[in-house]
Amino acid sequence: MTDEPMTETTPTSSVTPRSILLVDDSIVLRDRLALAFRDRGYRVSVASNFEEAVAVFAHAPTELAVIDLRMPGKSGMLLLQEIKRLSPTTKVLILTGFGSIATAIDAIRLGAVNFLPKPADVDDIMNAFARGGEVVEVPESEEEIPVPTLAQAEWEHIHRILADCGGNISEAARRLGIHRRSLQRKLRKRAP
Repeated sequence: MTDEPMTETTPTSSVTPRSILLVDDSIVLRDRLALAFRDRGYRVSVASNFEEAVAVFAHAPTELAVIDLRMPGKSGMLLLQEIKRLSPTTKVLILTGFGSIATAIDAIRLGAVNFLPKPADVDDIMNAFARGGEVVEVPESEEEIPVPTLAQAEWEHIHRILADCGGNISEAARRLGIHRRSLQRKLRKRAP
């Protein structure tokens, strides 16, 4: 499904991309991002899985694409490859709640411009696109790599379990061994 911008008053620039594909099975996140991008003058296309995304993108290719790594069915990595096959010039950003260094490296090797952890807002996404392609200094030893805090590790673990449960909060709470309401409170917090 393709949504056109709400207003046509924003001028289109050849330097600034003005079309974006958002692929995420989380309707709330996808719709929030779509609205924010439309408010900035983008033509926004949305999809919730691999098949929908390929159909939407083949019909109306976009200059930018934000893809969730883990979705029902085929993964975001396969979708990244398909989008790059259909349109090599499209800049793709992988968005995920389960980031790891190995996955980020794989995404970059497959053609993603960057890799961003959830939750992310429009500014985070645009900054990640802007940073894409920059030379990044890699720490020479593991001692220089920051260790995630306990809160960050907990947040990632909770979201990984929630995704494994298909977004079912009751099942995720059962697997985590906490009460459903406690899990809901934790989920309302922003990532540490």
